[in-house]
Amino acid sequence: MALTCVRLCFRRRGHAVQAYTTLCKAPGPREQKDNAPVFQYVGKNRKAKHKVFVWGFSFTGALGIPSFVLPDSGRKKPRKYQLTPYRLETEDQISSAACGYGFTLIASSTRDVTKLWGMGLNKDSQLGFQRTQKSRLQSYDYVLEPSPVALPLSTPQETRVVQVACGRAHSLVLTDREGVFSMGNNAYGQCGRPIVPEEVYSGSHIIHRIEGFDSRVTQVASGQDHSLFLTETGKVYACGWGADGQTGLGHHEVSAGPAEVAGELVGVEVQQVATYGDCSLAVSRDGQLYGWGNSEYRQLASVTESTQINSPRRLPLDGCGRVVQAACGGTQVAFLNEKGEVFVWGYGILGKGPRLSESATPEPIPAALFGRSEFSPTVTVRGVRCGLDHFAAVTDGGELFVWGKNVRGCLGIGRKDDQYFPWRVTVPGQVVDVACGVDHMVALVKSLL
Repeated sequence: MALTCVRLCFRRRGHAVQAYTTLCKAPGPREQKDNAPVFQYVGKNRKAKHKVFVWGFSFTGALGIPSFVLPDSGRKKPRKYQLTPYRLETEDQISSAACGYGFTLIASSTRDVTKLWGMGLNKDSQLGFQRTQKSRLQSYDYVLEPSPVALPLSTPQETRVVQVACGRAHSLVLTDREGVFSMGNNAYGQCGRPIVPEEVYSGSHIIHRIEGFDSRVTQVASGQDHSLFLTETGKVYACGWGADGQTGLGHHEVSAGPAEVAGELVGVEVQQVATYGDCSLAVSRDGQLYGWGNSEYRQLASVTESTQINSPRRLPLDGCGRVVQAACGGTQVAFLNEKGEVFVWGYGILGKGPRLSESATPEPIPAALFGRSEFSPTVTVRGVRCGLDHFAAVTDGGELFVWGKNVRGCLGIGRKDDQYFPWRVTVPGQVVDVACGVDHMVALVKSLL
């Protein structure tokens, strides 16, 4: 009896999956009928699965895949770079993620006791105290897989984690009931607590609850060594390193506790704050953009010839529409207007080709580069993010586009070359949100399959 060789190929179209069966021998009439496409549709009540994908530099453990750093028996060499999205196995639904300088925080909005995990570099306890198996008194300097971070919550089963933010060596955790917690390096007061001379941060158990706000904090943002906080009344607070004016407090000193940011933000209700390097941005509820901090790369050139501003200034954006979201990297700036259009400026790879490397005024990126065409005329961008040297944008259809310096494969486009125009990242599902770091990224994805 002749053996039959069967090969199955799957092709996804919308919510349908076509399965084709190919036989090695020539098919007869009956077999031709059997070879007809089989359609299997996802049920109407099928819920999308929440998944987490990671990519970029893996040697610090920031991707949370231990076998990349310490190969298992099936792999001979470590995987230093993960150039395409790789699924991170998590049992919980992750609702927030942040990428620091070689480390990652992910959080779930669950009311379970465990709701926050850290992975990657932990030499300053920016992931909390991660006890080793050998000694209860020693802590890991590198955490290779998602490990629980124990928050000192008064009501752990009632409090939810709303958002996480990561800087160079410190982390912020925003909760809905118990305020903001910080951990990691506090050499400049970026954790919102008094600076202790000669403090040793390695193996530290300190997770500090930050106080001193006029009302409940609704958003946090971490720069390299400073922190920003937005309250429900629309006020902005800051603490940490201020040498470039990035705290916006009117001076260039360090601030060990949160203080209200004034300047031209006085009387203005803010809806979003953004920072990652040493430049800071705020978007007002009426669609205006304010900036302060480092301007060495012309981030704030529209309002100053100086290389730094220590107090917020409104940035003139004539003809750019109403700003709804902003993002700030190390040398570059981006914002999104109410029409879903993206504007960029600053220094670096801005997304309009290799000839544009510097701009003091906002440059619009053509919508066609994000997939708008005569076949998809309504495509718009609904979210924009910045890493230290790259950009990311998420469309209303859940597609992810990236561009900029591809440091250690952080763009996830399958190669190490820099990307001068927005390029779509192949992710199996609809991207809900994305976090950008120095050399790695994390995407939160919804998938029906």
